[in-house]
Formats: sequence, C-alpha cells, structure tokens
Amino acid sequence: MDRAHFRAVWEQEEQAAHIHGWDFSHISGRYEVERDLPWSYGGLVREYLDSSLDILDYDTGGGEFLLSLNHPYEKTAATEGYPPNVRLCREKLSPLGIDFRACDDPSGIPFEDQSFDLILNRHGNFHAGELFRLLRPGGVFLTEQVGRDNDRDLVELVLPGTPLPFPELTLARQQKGFEAAGFHMLKAGEAYRPIRFYDVGAFVWFARIIQWEFPGFSVDRCFERLVEMQKVLDREGVIQGTIHRYLIVAQK
Repeated sequence: MDRAHFRAVWEQEEQAAHIHGWDFSHISGRYEVERDLPWSYGGLVREYLDSSLDILDYDTGGGEFLLSLNHPYEKTAATEGYPPNVRLCREKLSPLGIDFRACDDPSGIPFEDQSFDLILNRHGNFHAGELFRLLRPGGVFLTEQVGRDNDRDLVELVLPGTPLPFPELTLARQQKGFEAAGFHMLKAGEAYRPIRFYDVGAFVWFARIIQWEFPGFSVDRCFERLVEMQKVLDREGVIQGTIHRYLIVAQK
C-alpha cells in the first residue's frame, strides 16, 4: 500500500468537503444509501399534498425537495437555519414568492398560530408543541428522521467511543412526545438499512460533512484507521455501515 498516495488523495477529499444546499453529488456513484427504505418520503408527501393547502417545509436545506413538489408558490413557506443555506434560499426561493424565513429554533418558528395545513420536515429538527401550534385543525405533520444509531458502526471504525449525538431520536420516544402534544398518529415506521462506500475518499468527504456524527474527524487524526478501512475495501470491495431512519405522520 502506498500510504503517501492515499494520504494525499484523502486530504484532497477533506479539503473539498463543502456543501451547497444539501447536495451530495460530489460522491455520486461512489456510495449508496436509502435505496431500500420501506417507504418513500417523496411519495408520502405527494399523497397528502393538494394544491389548495398552505404548506411549510421546515429546515428545507437549499429548497431542492420543496421546489420539486411544484406546489403553488403563494401557498408555500419554508425555513432554514444553516447560514450558507439561508443565503441560498433567499436567492432561490424568495424571488419566486415563497415565504422564506430564517429560523434555527424549532420551538420558535416565526409564523402565526394555525398558519398551515401541512408541515414537512426531512432530517431536520422539530418540536411537537410548536408544530401543533402552527397547524390548523386536521392539519398534518410529516417527517422522515435520522435516528440516534445512524452510521454508528462507521463512527466506531474511525472515532471509537464517540457519544451518541442525539440519544433521544428513536421512534418510540418521539411518538410519545407527539401524543403528549395532542397529535393523532396516522403512520409510523422505523428502519435500519445499509450505507455503502466504494472508495475511502468518498467516506472522508462524507465524514467531514456530517460533523455532528463524526466530531473531530480528520485525515490526520484518523489516518491509521482509514488505512485499515482501505484494507477492508481492497479485500471486500465495499465499506458498509448502517443507517437508522424513522417516519412519523401525525395529525392535529
């Protein structure tokens, strides 16, 4: 193994680890994830969507998924809290007439009571009581979430002993919170599925982007463990971990 070569390649990926919106195209074809979830988030959203509804996409990222829905702009609102994505949303969404507001506090969303018929949230934060406030009677909140055990086997490969960043994120615990807030559960599901990397450089880029799961990760700090990962890849053709997802559809 040419260790110097691999270090240079991995450091290049580390330096390239910046993201525009929520765009993972840099490692497209070099990894696979969410190919076999037992539900389709987009499909479920479209089941509940109607052009007459006032909708909010909380933590919209760069607005990519929201725009794919082609919902009437005047009946669409969005929030985002990550500063680079806030700038992107102001450039992309606001000129269309979408009511975009910067927000990084899920318990203090800057809209009036009972403003929405449908609130969407994919892999973002939420607060059940605040969602209840914002929804009209009969309104629906639909979310797909990343669970607490997401990528834990991969984290252990490079940063063993790292504490769980969000230990409360399980379906059972969140379901109780929604019921306590007054919601009626329409759908719920939880799944563990594989995530696969076909080169270690793609993993390096990914780990640098997902900093809350891989805190303090760097090529320098984790080099020897990345070398071991490369050996597994050479032997087996893939590095495989496990994602944790759960789904909630709740009605006021």
